[in-house]
Amino acid sequence: MRIPLAVVGAGFCLGSTVLFSGTAAYAQQPQAIALKSGESAELQNVYFVINCTSIVIGSPEIEVLEGPAELTVEIKEGMVIPRRQNCAKAVPGGTVIATAKEVKERAQARLTYRVKFKTKAGDRQESHVYSVSLFP
Repeated sequence: MRIPLAVVGAGFCLGSTVLFSGTAAYAQQPQAIALKSGESAELQNVYFVINCTSIVIGSPEIEVLEGPAELTVEIKEGMVIPRRQNCAKAVPGGTVIATAKEVKERAQARLTYRVKFKTKAGDRQESHVYSVSLFP
């Protein structure tokens, strides 16, 4: 019995789609940072672009949803290069900075925050999670 070539090709495509799509189901572990009292760390650049052109109206805002009291998180405004989109020119945006205040004893915590943008296409937001270790 002969199986038509089109049926074999369709079966191969379907099988490979199921095989490779299964890898996307795993959750990513949060990134980890460690800070001592008074130290700061740059967590990420923030910007919102379409075709390497910023569509942000105003300044991005940050909202901490969960985090230790000894940690402050803010956006330092400035020009950033959108490398994830392979852009060469800097656009308006900023850098998320986490700063440890006075840490009295070692602590392990989870930091969850979101960055809000007002854009020409409406309000947008993105969320990020970090595992934080604080040391005196």
